[in-house]
Amino acid sequence: MKLFWKFNRLILSLFYNRKFLKGKYFDESRWGFLWAYRGIPRLWKWKRRGIHFPVGKNTRISNGKNLEFDNSSLNIFQQPGCYFQNETGKITIGKNVHIAANVGVITANHNPENPDEHLPAKDVVIGDCCWIGMNAMILPGVHLGPYTTVGAGAVVTHSFEEGHCIIAGNPAKVIRKFDS
Repeated sequence: MKLFWKFNRLILSLFYNRKFLKGKYFDESRWGFLWAYRGIPRLWKWKRRGIHFPVGKNTRISNGKNLEFDNSSLNIFQQPGCYFQNETGKITIGKNVHIAANVGVITANHNPENPDEHLPAKDVVIGDCCWIGMNAMILPGVHLGPYTTVGAGAVVTHSFEEGHCIIAGNPAKVIRKFDS
């Protein structure tokens, strides 16, 4: 079994940055290898955007250089319809984060007074052990603390830095707190 892991890491390191070929999806299961091999046909497109890790074919990342994440959260880039808009702002994602399909995380928005202009980018931070439900939207400048669950379809317009809660709605608000 050790030979399987070594061989696959060696082959995939020809295509991806080695630091992204580690962690629970490559050490404890074979999912990471499956995702990585499936992504090889799209590598030329990703490399232009600074993406050197496995990404599902229906996931959109504007700028891989402005994206920081723990390898234990690699699964989030396999979800269909997810959109990480970070051309100018930075998105930071903690450990063991789960993101469902069709989630948008954006760092810059249009100016409501002139849609041809963009407002200055604001970084987004998603803490450790967060779960973001399907069709949720995380807007610029939001910081989610650890153990924050975002309900399906929620629009998160402001930060919940304390974490340990479930938020839902439009705009999102705390609907339940956990004991930390």
